[in-house]
Amino acid sequence: MKLCALVLLFAAVPCFASRTLTDELGRTVVVPDHPHRLVCLVPSIVDDVYSLGAGDEVIAVSDYTKFPAQAETKPKIGAPMNPSLENIVALHPDLVLGSGDMNHVQTANQLESYGIPVFMVNPHGIAGIYTSILSLGKALRRESDASRLIQSLQAREQAVRKRVGGKPVVRVFMPVWYDPIVTIGRHAFITELIEAAGGVSITSDIAQEWPQVSLEAIVARHPDALLLVRSSKVSLSELSIRPGWDTLPAMRAGRVYYADSRIDLPSPVAIDALENLAKQFHP
Repeated sequence: MKLCALVLLFAAVPCFASRTLTDELGRTVVVPDHPHRLVCLVPSIVDDVYSLGAGDEVIAVSDYTKFPAQAETKPKIGAPMNPSLENIVALHPDLVLGSGDMNHVQTANQLESYGIPVFMVNPHGIAGIYTSILSLGKALRRESDASRLIQSLQAREQAVRKRVGGKPVVRVFMPVWYDPIVTIGRHAFITELIEAAGGVSITSDIAQEWPQVSLEAIVARHPDALLLVRSSKVSLSELSIRPGWDTLPAMRAGRVYYADSRIDLPSPVAIDALENLAKQFHP
């Protein structure tokens, strides 16, 4: 079915009571009073929505969704940067949820031109997780659930900070890619997780979120260990065959910490990643 025909079909759906909200990009969005057909454009929002108790209302998710496990069986609407508008329209959602750091605003604007409201969050750092949960709680009429969830996550975060406080700081280097070498800078969300877990990224002084660095610069900063993401293409075996990496003492000694893909998501599972890192840094 052509997209234009789908739009006409969607327009025939009767209107319900609605509210006007401002999303985290400063956009004015008219959302249903009680949305119950949700499409999530990024994996982190899927985790947010399920954690708020609204998982049964999710009718489709983006590619790469892993958390929670039950969301993996939902229909897919494509990659966050390039979702299928035709598939989204065909599902007749009453609200689409997106993120400013992974979705194009043009996608939101185009969906809204078809009569589908799009509410955007824009999480940055650990505090941004809580802000976006609160925003989504308002959009979904789940303010009480959002408050309880935030209190629980904040308590877990503070428990980790208290446990690692005063202990030796572990200096780590996290390669996001190896050719060219890309890592995490001061404003990357993962940099905050490392700090809260009792470590420090040796590139936390670099202003860019995802800076490109030289191997010589890494060696000069003397990291205690590497931090790698399991199932990533940036593996210890891959790095070991790259020229020059064996000059890193941490590499030669095999001092490596591991995280899984939860560390990439600014959502409740990031606190799982935080707790896991703290246990590795300070058993």
